[in-house]
Amino acid sequence: MNILVTGGSSGLGAEIVKELSQQENNTVYFTFAKSADKAKQLSETKNNIKFFPCDFTDETSIDHFLNELQKLDIDILINNAVVGFEKQYFHKTSAEVFHKSFQQNILPTIKITQAFLTKARKKKFGKIINIISSANINKPPIGWSEYVANKAYLLSLSKSWATENIKFNITSNAISPSFMLTNLTSETDERIVEQMIENHPLKKILTTVEVAQAVVFLVNCSQQINGTNMIMNAGNDLL
Repeated sequence: MNILVTGGSSGLGAEIVKELSQQENNTVYFTFAKSADKAKQLSETKNNIKFFPCDFTDETSIDHFLNELQKLDIDILINNAVVGFEKQYFHKTSAEVFHKSFQQNILPTIKITQAFLTKARKKKFGKIINIISSANINKPPIGWSEYVANKAYLLSLSKSWATENIKFNITSNAISPSFMLTNLTSETDERIVEQMIENHPLKKILTTVEVAQAVVFLVNCSQQINGTNMIMNAGNDLL
């Protein structure tokens, strides 16, 4: 299968690319914004990995990638890319920040997904997998309102894509991981991380490898699985 991963040069995206490339019948394409060296290094690990530049903060870069996307026959789209956000109390975050964040995170994802669906609906096959990256949408961490709002919007879109496209044999599912150690969370105080581990039922926090393995499952599963949101938090909302 031909698979596209947005934001695949580092962190969770890179782990997803690595896991998917283990299956030799897959060709895995990924986008990157700033990390050209990391993208090149990753592509050199397997012959079935290829990359494209696509900066979600630059409309010209997005348009160029959309033109390239038209030349590809993508079977699976994995929406993973995220542009950095301000960790700030909601009442101190300007409306302009929310507007800019929506423009740089949600709108590029919408454009890429629409381009994917245009071709997928014609061939009557496709899968969309959306990385929501927060199992805490119902209880957002303090200072993360901008980020969580974007992810909640993407989760809503994921459900709409599921209902609108299943008659064309196209599914849309989401994965909502709990806290992971990535570039996005690198500034988290070590004491808070230790407390998370202590309070965790498994006594360990989620890893990017575990999430990548969940992505592989959704890539290979039946089309009967559609419109789901796989929450990866060891059942913390149940225990």
